[in-house]
Amino acid sequence: MSLRRAISKQFGQLNRIAKSIRWIEASLNGKPLAGIQVVSHIDTHALIQQQLREDGTKQAFDHDRWQRNLDKQYGSTLAPHYELESMVYSPPSPHEITLELLLASQAHMGHKTSHWNPANSRYIFGIRQGIHIISLDAIAAHLRRACRVVREVAKQGGLILFVGTRAGQDGAVVKAAQMAKGCHVFDRWTPGAITNGNQILAAGDKKLVDQFDRAVTGIEIDLSEQPALKPDLVVCLNPVENWVLLHECALNNIPTIGVIDTNANPTWVTYPIPANDDSVRCVQVIAGVLGRAGEEGQKMRMADAMRGELNYKPFDMEGVEGMNDDDDTEEVGDEEEELFKWLEAENAGEGIQVAQAGSFVGISDTSGVDSPGSNEPVVDV
Repeated sequence: MSLRRAISKQFGQLNRIAKSIRWIEASLNGKPLAGIQVVSHIDTHALIQQQLREDGTKQAFDHDRWQRNLDKQYGSTLAPHYELESMVYSPPSPHEITLELLLASQAHMGHKTSHWNPANSRYIFGIRQGIHIISLDAIAAHLRRACRVVREVAKQGGLILFVGTRAGQDGAVVKAAQMAKGCHVFDRWTPGAITNGNQILAAGDKKLVDQFDRAVTGIEIDLSEQPALKPDLVVCLNPVENWVLLHECALNNIPTIGVIDTNANPTWVTYPIPANDDSVRCVQVIAGVLGRAGEEGQKMRMADAMRGELNYKPFDMEGVEGMNDDDDTEEVGDEEEELFKWLEAENAGEGIQVAQAGSFVGISDTSGVDSPGSNEPVVDV
């Protein structure tokens, strides 16, 4: 039954199409079409204008348009306004830190007074509706100090590690590490990655890089015996959850920078930044500013390298296995001789350093160099 209906429906459509075709053919031959009345041309625009004048619609439309133009000069405007992820893709520089920016990012909002840590009393401005308010002047001063620390560490060729494991902090952490040519951790800190790094991070590949962070090819050296690199500076955006990381940094004398809320202890980190660590926008501002500071330090280091100046201690070639061994009285091998020839030809012996790849689990692709006074190789994760 359904098949018959479908067939009859198709035949009906075909009949209507055929009828339309006959009408079109008749019109082309100059014959009048059956059932169609031919009328003269009508000026629809003039007709509409006449109807508007008769019923007063045109006057009402003109008055409404005049009123809209008059109201444009009143009310509030939305520009400039905050756009989502703007602090991640285009973070401000250290010299653009203002109290208005910190206030708009809710950096001054603390926790309830019942969650207060007495060590934060010097950073607190007052109390409003049972919530501690952090002083904006203290936030700006400590943030500028942290920017100077990050810039100088990057200028000296140190490795900076950015850590932020809360939801929404991954984008800001990755962007800051990319700008500072450092490393980042946004998922979970592996306990023992610093104190027991030789066992946990021993599977990383190693390579040689020059003072411009370019890989040195054509030299075969066994660097598997080199210890895993430790960061020269750690920036932690949520110290409360990553207290294990801060404890490992303290055991290894690694300076740290942390965002300290009113419920945290500022003595956990070396350079505290009193601010609201629960606000994603506040964390994006702080991470972006520190990343910009690291970027400035890297540019200064590259400018010094172009002039032939080194701000870091180069890698000591005596640390390479099989070179200058006191107990070995044999002649220099082919690998060592090849290395010495390359150093003499390029005249870059003081600019060679070791970089290690894949040392930290869950850390970004970055490159670094040795810090002043350190004999350990550099991680190029």
